[in-house]
Amino acid sequence: MTGYLTTHVLDTANGAPAQGMKIDLYRLDPDRRLIAQTTTNHDGRTDSHILPADQFQPGEYELVFHVGDWLDAQGHQAGKPRFLDTIPLRFGMSEQDHYHVPLLISPYGYSTYRGS
Repeated sequence: MTGYLTTHVLDTANGAPAQGMKIDLYRLDPDRRLIAQTTTNHDGRTDSHILPADQFQPGEYELVFHVGDWLDAQGHQAGKPRFLDTIPLRFGMSEQDHYHVPLLISPYGYSTYRGS
């Protein structure tokens, strides 16, 4: 199996997918380098793998979710600075496998895990 990376964003406050959220992907080794940018679709997923099999390499990565901009677009009122703005998730991929890194968000909290 060849490795690849997917993600999914769910708005737990409203029980719905987080459509229209910008996501950046960085490779961290040896230096932090932007390798992909995408936006979630109507299902809170990306239209294609954020890191496809033909670009996959084991290593350290960072997904940056632009939650503050998304919350603004949803009309969520917040103080300045916003409690959650960008959420960086750093993780390693050591095997040729499917890595799925979902984000569950609300205006004041988030969680993540390695999904399937």
